[in-house]
Amino acid sequence: MILSDRDIKREITKGNISIEPFNVKNLTPNGYDLTIGEIYVDGELKEEAEILPLKWFAISTLEYIKLKNVAAQLWLRSSYARKGVIASFGKVDAGFEGNLTLPAVATKEKLNLKKGDTFCQIVFEYLSSSPLKPYNGKYKGQRGVKLE
Repeated sequence: MILSDRDIKREITKGNISIEPFNVKNLTPNGYDLTIGEIYVDGELKEEAEILPLKWFAISTLEYIKLKNVAAQLWLRSSYARKGVIASFGKVDAGFEGNLTLPAVATKEKLNLKKGDTFCQIVFEYLSSSPLKPYNGKYKGQRGVKLE
């Protein structure tokens, strides 16, 4: 079941979801808009970048996420999809904590990205039971863009 804005606030209060920093303006009816922390392009980390068509880049979220007994999906904001951005997102496992690294490609037009821009939406989901083995992989606790 997908969490509503009301559910997200309740799960933050209960400690099952943490979003730092949290901005109530980024809360949507069924998710939360995540913002850009760092931009990795051409081998460099930047706070602002011009991304040319057919250029691969990655961003990290400014927000540090912690999930306990909740999973999440990531969705590209439609404003970027309309500009031709193609991104590879997946599930955020229960037990994950850290900044998220999101790879993408600009396909049809130049993009101007900067720290603090909203980039994607995280949509939270209840689990039917607590996981036997919460996420404890190599990306747990990551800060900034992490490619390996």
